[in-house]
Amino acid sequence: MQKHTYDPAAIESKWQNIWEERKAFRTPDDPKAWEGKPKYYILDMFPYTSGAGLHIGHPEGYTATDVLARMRRMQGYNVLHPMGWDSFGLTIERTAERENIHPAIVTRRNIDKFRQQIKQIGFSYDWDREISTSSPDYYKWTQWIFLKLYEKGLAYLADVPVNWCPALGTVLSNEEVKDGKYVETGDPVERRLMRQWMLKITAYADRLLKDIEEVDWPEGIKEMQRNWIGKSEGVEVDFAIKDTDASFTVFTTRPDTLFGATYCVFAPEHPLVEQMTTDAQRSAVQAYVDEARNKTDLQRTDLAKEKTGVFTGAYAINPANDKAVPIWVADYVLMGYGTGAIMAVPAEDDRDWEFAKTFDLPIVRTVQPPNLGDGPSINSGFLNGLNIQDSKERMTEWLESKGKGKAQVQYRLRDWLFSRQRYWGEPFPTVQLEDGTIMSVPESELPVELPPIDEYKPTPDGKPPLARASDDWLMITLPDGRKGVRETNTMPQWAGSCWYYLRYMDAHNATEAWSAEAEHYWMPVDLYVGGAEHAVLHLLYARFWHKCYMIVALSPQRSHFKNSSIRHDPRLFLSG
Repeated sequence: MQKHTYDPAAIESKWQNIWEERKAFRTPDDPKAWEGKPKYYILDMFPYTSGAGLHIGHPEGYTATDVLARMRRMQGYNVLHPMGWDSFGLTIERTAERENIHPAIVTRRNIDKFRQQIKQIGFSYDWDREISTSSPDYYKWTQWIFLKLYEKGLAYLADVPVNWCPALGTVLSNEEVKDGKYVETGDPVERRLMRQWMLKITAYADRLLKDIEEVDWPEGIKEMQRNWIGKSEGVEVDFAIKDTDASFTVFTTRPDTLFGATYCVFAPEHPLVEQMTTDAQRSAVQAYVDEARNKTDLQRTDLAKEKTGVFTGAYAINPANDKAVPIWVADYVLMGYGTGAIMAVPAEDDRDWEFAKTFDLPIVRTVQPPNLGDGPSINSGFLNGLNIQDSKERMTEWLESKGKGKAQVQYRLRDWLFSRQRYWGEPFPTVQLEDGTIMSVPESELPVELPPIDEYKPTPDGKPPLARASDDWLMITLPDGRKGVRETNTMPQWAGSCWYYLRYMDAHNATEAWSAEAEHYWMPVDLYVGGAEHAVLHLLYARFWHKCYMIVALSPQRSHFKNSSIRHDPRLFLSG
């Protein structure tokens, strides 16, 4: 009897070569090949090519999708199962700095390794649709999408507090900072106001929240997005500052507790802090503000941390009872949430209670003990005896009738900080003219490609690395003689990953980001597999961008999309 042995090195490489030669897993591009056949679009979260190769989490998810892709092909489906590379980012840039080579060289080297490993495993990807976010023929369309957002008022410049790392010369996310230091290198991080590009994701907050109910995703992921968006229905209440003409507004979900507001707290960054602080308290307030400036939002709102603050010397007038209440500054109040000021009701809020106990401030109950959760109201004037819901409605009506407040809906979600002080990212397709006007680069001149520079570090005066480019790239003269300078920030790594699933459908289209015909057939994605850690960043950003595409769809330049079924939100399975 003949003895058979299995030699993986010989057998697997043989058949993998045959698959590649015959393009066994190639997805048809011709729409005629789509007619009459069902489709199945299986998407893997593409890898970030920052390291020397795959980690164990990559093939774990890729194996599951590959099994399904092969089964669907056998069942007669047209299967779209592509692979590509999330290839911009700070990690690659740092590697290039250490090795004194261009980031593109590091990127190509890493991609070659990733591709070789994936092919060696034998996954059935359509390699003819391979994409890379750092390729100019890809980021041309990332820039084009940004211009569309800008044209519609969804991209804007603003001075915002950021986590600035002087040693690296770049902005870091809150998740990258712990105890005032960058988690990867230990370099000190400080809070600084910087002019940054922002995307107005808050304009879509309500749609992102409502539409999540229609998405076929795990309930845990949907709940994480609901909490991140954080819708709150309440009232904006106006407080006058005693003995001045100034006033401020707070947002509260509990207007029924207004009679129990015994002090107010401002975020250290609030513009009124300096104006209202008395001379006697100025040095103490300034020292506290300086200290708070270098803390991240996560550090400041940590419920376990000791409550700190300082009295401004100023008083506000409680609009419900006309009593003067002290105004404090404390770092647990954030300028980026609500109005940057709160009315503190220590009897009904644990955080305010701890602060009041720490600084010996008055505590007035407004709900009958022990029924703190549901009334009836006490010590609350015309609200006494009402349950909480009735008290909320009555107080809201009273505030609106007196011109002292109004019903309001707010969200925890903040606009998306979209600038990075790095080299290895998409250049912004904008120019700032001498008079400060921002001008879009004409679409015919896209992509704005990254220029060669001598060092991938900020300039000595702190400008981003792109400021090192030659004047031929940096300086612009318009046909009418006006002069300008290109934007020297770059987009964040998230930009390219917000829409890559759409490019896969039409990966070699040189005239548009993707065709309406391809989109109509292939969307929505039928299965998306990746890590749960992306629930409130990549997945939320991608949903936002996809909804924004409807603006593009209805623009005159792409009128053929009007009859296209641009559908939202792929099915999702998250591993890890």
